[in-house]
Amino acid sequence: MELLAADLSTDRLHAALRDPALASMNFLNEVASRFPEAISLAAGRPSEDFFDVDDLPRYLQVFCDYLAAERGADAALVRRTLFQYGRTKGIIHELLARNLACDEGIDVDPESIVVTVGCQEAMFLVLRALRTDERDVVLTVSPGYVGLAGAARLVDMPLWPVRENEDGVDLDHLVEQIEAVHAAGQRPRAFYLVPDFANPSGASLDLEARQRLLAIAAEHDLLILEDNPYGLFQAEDGQRLPTLKALDTSRRVIYLGSLAKTCFPGARVGFAVADQRVAGADGGSTLFADELSKIKSMLTVNTSPLAQAIAGGKLLEHDCSLLKANTREIQLYSRNMRLLLEGMDRRFPRGENHQVSWNTPGGGFFAVVTVPFIADDTALEYGASKYGVLWTPMSHFYDGRGGENQLRLSVSAVSPDEMEAGLDRLAMLIADLSDKEVSTQ
Repeated sequence: MELLAADLSTDRLHAALRDPALASMNFLNEVASRFPEAISLAAGRPSEDFFDVDDLPRYLQVFCDYLAAERGADAALVRRTLFQYGRTKGIIHELLARNLACDEGIDVDPESIVVTVGCQEAMFLVLRALRTDERDVVLTVSPGYVGLAGAARLVDMPLWPVRENEDGVDLDHLVEQIEAVHAAGQRPRAFYLVPDFANPSGASLDLEARQRLLAIAAEHDLLILEDNPYGLFQAEDGQRLPTLKALDTSRRVIYLGSLAKTCFPGARVGFAVADQRVAGADGGSTLFADELSKIKSMLTVNTSPLAQAIAGGKLLEHDCSLLKANTREIQLYSRNMRLLLEGMDRRFPRGENHQVSWNTPGGGFFAVVTVPFIADDTALEYGASKYGVLWTPMSHFYDGRGGENQLRLSVSAVSPDEMEAGLDRLAMLIADLSDKEVSTQ
């Protein structure tokens, strides 16, 4: 086809736009929209059971009262704070610092916090700052969150995968990959992971693994990018472990936070804790957070003050404890994970069916099922059309091959009745495609 003068071709656009990672989310959203009656065990969004529009003006008022009472703001300054462009690093940094101290035992200077447009922007800012030339790479757990892969593509930063295992991360393989990066003449700048109930696998690192990871980072002069959207959602009979940032004594960890799951995604509020010192040519130093804010000022200028104010009001209403604010959500997700695991046990008794297996996360939103057929996009669309059930192919979470016989289930956005019906439908799909797999052999 002959192109018109104003048309473009893919070879004249950024190479990332041809990468499957950037198409994954759009494809999965499209499938869900095409089959609106299907029960979704795919969506990783938080439950809507406790959303209440009436909460929003109250949160806004609580934040305005805080500005007046604790910050000494008069009516004009309150109005300006809400309506005008805001401070690039954010206006709820002090409240987030209180939250981290309260819920995570992390004590940081509020000035080391950059409030971002979701955690996705925080990832982009950090990778953009760390990528100095083509030698810089970022290591990441595989399977891993597709958003990190997309951000790395956009800043032209190669990904080096580190295997996941039953303990969360294969730390011996991490060391091997660090050495391999150096042997290839490249620089390992950071290692990204979700240490608590990871997306997509639901895996977590135990305390010994966390301590060893920090030791590896120190030995190899590596930064750790700790993403923690699910850490509060420990099963009710479990015990929360300290975050990597809480264990960090040498500022190796850049902590990536999000209020999407613990507050509400519509606010699009995330943050980065970047308390590392950056040495300048003049002999002085700045906070890494200040360097990130320079990039942010040219990207999104600032995070919506209105969104921050509403999120800040929710923090204030619960004494800056998101653990306290999410009591009902923690119970719901814990119940749903239990229902999922019990439901899988009933439908696929372990002593009778060795072809279907699954892991048993201790919290969070996700679990992974291994099946005897190719669980790809074609199988997803077939299951949505014929059986009315949605799930996520695990192959979307690998940079290259991997996860072909696995699917991710999410427990966060379904009722108990939907869970039961969804698992019934999934069981029928698995039986159907397993039979087809046998017949072709």
